[in-house]
Amino acid sequence: MILSSTERTGDARERLLARLLDAFDEATPAPEVSLREIAARAGTSHALLRYHFGSLPGVLAAMLKAQRSRDNETLFETARQGTFDDLVMAIWRTYTRPEQLSRIRGFFHVVGLAAYSPQDFREFIDSLDDLTKILASLAEREGLDANEALTTATVTIAAIRGLLLQKVLTPAAASEDAVALILRMSKCRPGSPTHPEL
Repeated sequence: MILSSTERTGDARERLLARLLDAFDEATPAPEVSLREIAARAGTSHALLRYHFGSLPGVLAAMLKAQRSRDNETLFETARQGTFDDLVMAIWRTYTRPEQLSRIRGFFHVVGLAAYSPQDFREFIDSLDDLTKILASLAEREGLDANEALTTATVTIAAIRGLLLQKVLTPAAASEDAVALILRMSKCRPGSPTHPEL
């Protein structure tokens, strides 16, 4: 079988991305690091990085998307076996481990760039709803209708991301308590099994 040039380019990009992930493990490069430095660490050339990812922000976005995809495989297993609250706590614990700090900083860096140029980060932006969807499915499984489940999941993920940003900017903040508060508030929704009848 003969591969098209698009397929060959896609395969080469995936192999290059795998090298980047191996080189940086759980971390992402800092925004002040050059493409040449990243290429040297990954054992490739900066020209290849530029060809496949366009720029340093393109490299960061691709790495973050791939790292989050790997995290999600584990989180989705939690979702299959647990509750809405179990998944929220698993998400929080996953992203507040000390070794995740560079990734969280990288995430907010790329999100900031995407806010100004969404067309340049479409693949990254499109990947941001994956956890929201699985949380929504758990909320439905626990008795909410589809619209309320999606709203609850969307607000929960937004709150978690806000707390992660707070943790980056002010590490001493008591954000674990705030996550517990989010979960308590979710129990007060109309239709929730634990919502008190009036």
